[in-house]
Amino acid sequence: MRVSIISKVKKEALEGKMRELNIREEDIEEKFIRSGGKGGQKVNKTSTCVYLRHVPTGIEVKCQRERSQALNRFFARRILTNKIETLKLGKLSEERKRIEKIRRQKRKRSRRAKEKILQDKAKRGEKKKIRAYHPRLDELTN
Repeated sequence: MRVSIISKVKKEALEGKMRELNIREEDIEEKFIRSGGKGGQKVNKTSTCVYLRHVPTGIEVKCQRERSQALNRFFARRILTNKIETLKLGKLSEERKRIEKIRRQKRKRSRRAKEKILQDKAKRGEKKKIRAYHPRLDELTN
């Protein structure tokens, strides 16, 4: 049996962050749902998935990371606070940054960029030809 307890430091840090952002427990709607996926019969029989809804902002969070309901409650509150913080501070969330990076990587290259890449490839090819095996150089070393 795996026992995981949230440290006091982490709990207090989360509570402090919630106070700082003016998130009150009364504003949070909490429900427990049956989880699915990994965890076997234990997960299928107990309601360990935590659903939180912050009423003033309308932000919803669902967490079923762990098999323990207490851990999922902590993680769900942490996720909710991070989402509210990004909303209030106007920061791009890490998830948005990641998605944006992938979108940029998949984007088609411009004609100019393609031409530059081909020129660089040609230069590299020329360098390799110069460095290629020369029979005369082999004779000089023997």
